[in-house]
Amino acid sequence: MPKDPHEMNENEVRSRIVTLAFDGDERLFIAFYRKLQQGLPEGTGIVLRGSVVTNKRHEDSAPFDSQGKGTSDIDVTLVGSKVMEAWNTDAYYIPGLHTKPLCDKDPDIAPSLNPLRESLQKLVGRPVNMQATSSLVLYGRDVLFGEPYYVVVPSGEEA
Repeated sequence: MPKDPHEMNENEVRSRIVTLAFDGDERLFIAFYRKLQQGLPEGTGIVLRGSVVTNKRHEDSAPFDSQGKGTSDIDVTLVGSKVMEAWNTDAYYIPGLHTKPLCDKDPDIAPSLNPLRESLQKLVGRPVNMQATSSLVLYGRDVLFGEPYYVVVPSGEEA
């Protein structure tokens, strides 16, 4: 069974992410988050969640990419109120606090961000999902529901 990310230090979690989602290529990981950061409002936090952090799918606990290389997605959570404005008003689980995921199934819920998401998918050769949330919801999901995350870029005050 994969090591629980709550028992890992930050470097171990980052190493897991780079190994799983970026074929061990640190430069690809950096290119991914820099491209993402450049396409977002200033101060937006970038967080990775899901199986890329835990190395197991939520639904069935299968390992990352268990169905073949490039089959598991990268779940990106964007932190900040400015970036949430990119989502349509009906694309929230909690209005003003937590959006639905922008993904291949729902590419039109944040139309200004979908070209960025698609370019990231081409860069890494796997699905990329994007969701926006508040710091409070992100923290609550970790503490209340045990859903770990990895902060790639902390959110700024202007987010």
